[in-house]
Amino acid sequence: MRTGKRTRDRVGSAVPADRARHAPDRHAAVALERAAALRRRGEVPAAIAELRRALRAKPDDPDLLTHLGSALREQGNLAEAAACHRRVITRHPTLPAAHNNLGNVLRDQGLPDQALACYRRAVALAENFTEAHANMGAVLHKSGALDAAILCYRHAIRCKPDYAEAHANLGVALRDQGDTAAALGCYRRAIELKPALAVAYSYLGVLLLEQGAVDEAAAAFEAAIARAPLRGAYHRMLVNTGRVVPSSAAFARLEALAARSAELPPADRLEVHFALATLYAECGQAQKAAPHLLAANRLKRQRVAYDEAKTLGLFERIKQSFPHDPPPPAGPESPHTPIFIVGMPRSGTTLLEQILASHPAVHGAGELPDLPRLAGPTDTDRCASLAASYLAAQRRLAPAAAAIVDKLPDNFLRIGVIRMAIPGAKIIHVLRDPIDTCLSCFSKLFSDDHPYSYDLAELGRYYLAYQDLMAHWRRILPPGAMLDIAYEDIVADLEGQARRLLAFCGIPFHESCLAFHGTRRVVRTASAAQVRRPLYADSIHRWHAFPDLAGMLFQTAATPRP
Repeated sequence: MRTGKRTRDRVGSAVPADRARHAPDRHAAVALERAAALRRRGEVPAAIAELRRALRAKPDDPDLLTHLGSALREQGNLAEAAACHRRVITRHPTLPAAHNNLGNVLRDQGLPDQALACYRRAVALAENFTEAHANMGAVLHKSGALDAAILCYRHAIRCKPDYAEAHANLGVALRDQGDTAAALGCYRRAIELKPALAVAYSYLGVLLLEQGAVDEAAAAFEAAIARAPLRGAYHRMLVNTGRVVPSSAAFARLEALAARSAELPPADRLEVHFALATLYAECGQAQKAAPHLLAANRLKRQRVAYDEAKTLGLFERIKQSFPHDPPPPAGPESPHTPIFIVGMPRSGTTLLEQILASHPAVHGAGELPDLPRLAGPTDTDRCASLAASYLAAQRRLAPAAAAIVDKLPDNFLRIGVIRMAIPGAKIIHVLRDPIDTCLSCFSKLFSDDHPYSYDLAELGRYYLAYQDLMAHWRRILPPGAMLDIAYEDIVADLEGQARRLLAFCGIPFHESCLAFHGTRRVVRTASAAQVRRPLYADSIHRWHAFPDLAGMLFQTAATPRP
């Protein structure tokens, strides 16, 4: 016999009062299941709507808030995602997962210090919280604290030996330390532990591409796509191998994904636009490429923090800090010749490094982060210790090399510091047609920090500031202190420019520099696949295919900063 007061649920059926008290719990559980299923199918907006409906009945439910925060983060709505996780923390301050989740959103918002504080709070509440240790490692890794990051990843693995994601992330950190063999081992272990882990295949593909194993890299990216077909980054990485052609299934697959890009989270949508823009441009369909470039950059610009006033102000402070050529560094010169290749991204710096690194006496170290870490662009103190630390770090990379190349392009900001602190340094400035350079930057999704490159007006003004600073260095440096070399001249006369380059560095000519495309070495830039090819002229005046974008660049670069 049923007793008790009766009420009606939302669909109108009668339920007893004791069951009515538990109805919100049941509805919340059902909503969580439905939302999880919708997210697995990629229907994130529908999942968010489901969770919002459930929260109207249970506005403080921590599970609903947590899942809503995660879905909002996936959609790119970071401010509201953070608010959800903060509501959980307010009501449940000792819940480790809530601090970890908030840290993830803060990291996406470009607030690494705040994210790190959240992860530290999470592990303080739960010492063996493996995910928080791994996330802390990711923040430390991005900040350049590789040793500390590796310790975090290893701690996570000790707590959970089968934690595939931590193995994969440890591999990235080891790769960044130059231990590619150990990195490969980590990626393969991650795949062994979790064959469905798409990101491990993508990491493997990146390393293989850097090593010149292009076909193997393409296979790894295909494996990643097979496991996560809606993740735009994997499609873009496959395009970067140069193995996707108009008649291929991969091209058709990408076009189909672009047709439904509105259903994708912004992070995946922008990746798809960058990938398709690259493909259309490579097959001569610039009119199709341009809208994708504009859409991709607009989405990316919304996700990066860029203080233009601060950046352009830095250029002015550098000129003021170095009104004339600084005094030469005191002390003995290094046992090897430090070579700095500077210039704008996409200007040909990788090509120059590959030519030099093909010489048996030269080691190409890539884009070293050491100088920015040791000194700011206007640092005039600690010269001796700065030089000793920098040169020792270089020497560890290649003890037997006669010369070591650092090709971090924006070291053009630190030419004064280099002149003042690094004995025997050779500075090579690479130039390329300004419009080609800027539109090439606009066409790339950089893996590091070039936040000025995703808006044509900001990009144009940054280029003009760079151009002005380089003119300043030419005015104050003595003749022969810096070599200007044009990308177009290298393409027109490889041997003549290679001889000129080597002579400037005090290195005898070697024929291997002319066969640079056959040199087997790790190349860690967006040009990794391109420098495996012989010289080609396709990139010269490439901007002519994009007259509308070039016109926008001309117009906006001349517009005063808002």
